[in-house]
Amino acid sequence: MSTPVYLDHAATTPMVPVAFEAMTGQLAHAANPSSLHASGRRARRVVEESRETIARSLGCRPGEVVLTSGGTEADNLAVKGIYWARRAEDPRRVRILTTAVEHHAVLDPLDWLAEQGGAEVELLPVDADGRLDPGTLRASIERDPASVALVSVMWANNEVGTRQPVTDVVAVAAEHRIPVHTDAVQALGVLPVDFARSGVDAMTVSGHKVGGPHGAGALVVRREVGVVPLVHGGGQERDIRSGTLDAPAIAGFAAAVELAVARQGEHAARMAGLRKRLVDGVLQVVPDAVLNGPGPDTWDAERLPGNVHLSFPGCEGDSLLMLLDARGIECSTGSACSAGVPQASHVLLAMGRSDAAARSSLRFSLGHTSTEADVEALVGAIGACVERARGVRL
Repeated sequence: MSTPVYLDHAATTPMVPVAFEAMTGQLAHAANPSSLHASGRRARRVVEESRETIARSLGCRPGEVVLTSGGTEADNLAVKGIYWARRAEDPRRVRILTTAVEHHAVLDPLDWLAEQGGAEVELLPVDADGRLDPGTLRASIERDPASVALVSVMWANNEVGTRQPVTDVVAVAAEHRIPVHTDAVQALGVLPVDFARSGVDAMTVSGHKVGGPHGAGALVVRREVGVVPLVHGGGQERDIRSGTLDAPAIAGFAAAVELAVARQGEHAARMAGLRKRLVDGVLQVVPDAVLNGPGPDTWDAERLPGNVHLSFPGCEGDSLLMLLDARGIECSTGSACSAGVPQASHVLLAMGRSDAAARSSLRFSLGHTSTEADVEALVGAIGACVERARGVRL
């Protein structure tokens, strides 16, 4: 069986060799990093050296890196933990402001806080490209600044690749001393991501999106920001995230982050070139396909370089995905975390697309293993697959 053409790097990307080697090199050493004996101290050294590597790569202090099991846990810890801490300081702080296009790892915890924790969640609208207008945020804050506990705006969207104006968001929130959290899972490794320079108060990153292992990630959070823990136990990670640390996975995570940041510029340029070939090729074969998110005139500044999100009128995205899969081409209908859920993308609906348009869409995401041959394989297959998908629909 031939190797599949993998165009779903936004869901997960294959481990890079340096991460694999860093992780497997530690698997033979069984020890708890919290133990005081020599083996425990050795494991602790692996964890702390990895933390320093991550901090150096992300532009933060080692003490600001709270290690987690991945992006979902980090997002939950940020929005719940900061909300609880802020509300404990001032019960008036019940509002949480975010965008309507956030990942479900942010939206679902916020729904839970609204149902169980007394939060008032406001989903800020976005434009047709999925981008937040900082003026919209300002108007919402200024309606009652004292009631805002937290702002959470993703660095870049996981479905359509739109980059959010994080710097402007921070500037608006800072006028009222409101902390800002950003989910930077999709941005790391393809955009310049510097925690200190960004001005955000908390930032989520994940290992398996940058060539590291599953089950490792971090919430980078300023030490002066209060965070109530979700998990109580041994008091690890500044007593914010208890639990035995997975030293091998953390070593692999750190190696992947370091490599991703070091090669970011070169990688982004290569992805942008492949993206152009993919979009041009697909539109030549399927002229009525619609590119969702920022287009060629602005995509260098406003879109992730490896993201292509297209609607194919007259098709069901799920059917088209399976037809491509049968030809060995793997992609996504949107966020892999909500795969299998029979509903239109909340991101596209928030961008003003119709339900039918949202259901007819596919995401093709490029990564470090992507090649021109992968793009050509998709271009060669997409026409027949669309034709057949439209026939099935009829």
